[in-house]
Amino acid sequence: MNKQLWIVKGLCALYYSSNAVLLPYLPLYFSAKGFSASQIGMLMVIGPFVAVFAQPVWGYISDRLQTVKWVVGALWGCGVVSSIGLFYMDGFPAKLTFVTLLYFFLMPTQPLLDALTIRTAEEAGISYGSIRMWGSLGFAAAAVIVGGLLVTIGGVENLKWIYWGIWVSPFLLICFLKDVKTTVPPVTFRTLTSVMRNGPFLWFLLFVLIMTLPHRMNDFFLGLYMSDLGASEQMVGLAWAIAALAEGFAFGVFYRLLNKVHDLALLGIVSILYVARWVLYGLAGDPTLLLILQASHAVTFAMFWMAAVSHSVRAVPVEMRSTGQAVLSAVFIGLSGLGAGVLGGELQERGGYEAAYYIGAVLAGIGAAGFLSLHAWNRWRGHSRRNKP
Repeated sequence: MNKQLWIVKGLCALYYSSNAVLLPYLPLYFSAKGFSASQIGMLMVIGPFVAVFAQPVWGYISDRLQTVKWVVGALWGCGVVSSIGLFYMDGFPAKLTFVTLLYFFLMPTQPLLDALTIRTAEEAGISYGSIRMWGSLGFAAAAVIVGGLLVTIGGVENLKWIYWGIWVSPFLLICFLKDVKTTVPPVTFRTLTSVMRNGPFLWFLLFVLIMTLPHRMNDFFLGLYMSDLGASEQMVGLAWAIAALAEGFAFGVFYRLLNKVHDLALLGIVSILYVARWVLYGLAGDPTLLLILQASHAVTFAMFWMAAVSHSVRAVPVEMRSTGQAVLSAVFIGLSGLGAGVLGGELQERGGYEAAYYIGAVLAGIGAAGFLSLHAWNRWRGHSRRNKP
C-alpha cells in the first residue's frame, strides 16, 4: 500500500471539507450577525482578492525553503488562528480584517497542495484527477454533514466549533506526510507583463470576467437566497453537495470534449447554458427547485473551467503557461470575486435575488457573444495567414 498516496488523498478530502464549512455557511453566519447584503458581499470577496497576490509570495517562499509540508502546515496554523478573531471579534471592520487574514493564509495552500498532488500522482503512476476527486468528495460530504450538525448544536452562530473540529485531522495527518520539493514557479513582473501584452489573451480574460461575475454572485448569495425562500441550513449544505458531486462527475467525463470542440467555442456554448441556468434560478421561487438546479453545475462550471484552463495554456508561449494559469485564477478568484461581491450586494438590495440572477443571465449572454466572436476572429485570422501569398 502506498502510504504517501493515501495521506495526500486524506489531506485533499480534509482541506476541501474545511472549505465546505466556509463557502456555504459563512454568508449565513454574517447574515445572522446583522450585516447587509452588500457588507456580506464585501466580506466574502476581499479575502480571496488579497489572497490572489499572496499565492506567488508563498510559492516563492516554498521554493526557497524547498518544502511543501512545513509551509502548508504553518499557513494552516496561521489561518486557524485568524479564524479565532473572525468568530469572536464583532463589528464590520474587525470581521473584514480577520476574514482577509484567514484567506491570506489558507488560499495560497491550494496550489501547493496541487503541486503535492501532481508529484504524488506521477510517482504512483495514476492521474491527478483520481486524487483530486477526493477533494470534491470531502467537500460534498462535509456540506451535507455540517448542515445537520448546525441544526443539532443550535444554528449557524456555532459554526466555529465545527470549523475548528475539522482542522484537528489535517494537522495530525500532515505529520506523517513525506515532504517534497515544490515545483510551483513564482509569477514575476517580467513574465506577467509578457503575458499581458498578448491582445487575444486579454480579450479572453475580459470575457471570462464578464461571464463569471454571476457565477461568483451565486457562490456568495445562494445560501442567503435559499434561506429567504425557507430552506434549512441542512438543505443549503445539500445544494452545495450536489454541485460538488456534479462537478467531480463532469471532470471525469467531459474532458474528452476538449479534443473535439475548440476551447473558445466550448466556452461560448457553456456561456449560453449559463444564461439558461441563471434565468431558471431567478424563476425558481422554491428552494427545492434550486436544489435540483444545482446539478447544472456539471454542464456549466466544470466545462467552463476545463475549457478556460486549456485555453489559458494554449494562448501563451510554452514557457509562460504557469503564468497564464495564474492570471486566469487571479481574474476568476480575485477580480470576478470582488466585482461579484460588490455588484451582487447592490443588485440584491435594489431588486432582490431574482433581479440579480436575471442580470447575471444578461452578463452570461454578453460573455457567450464575446467568446464566439473571438473564436470566429481567430479562425478568420488563421485562414488569412494560410492564404497569404
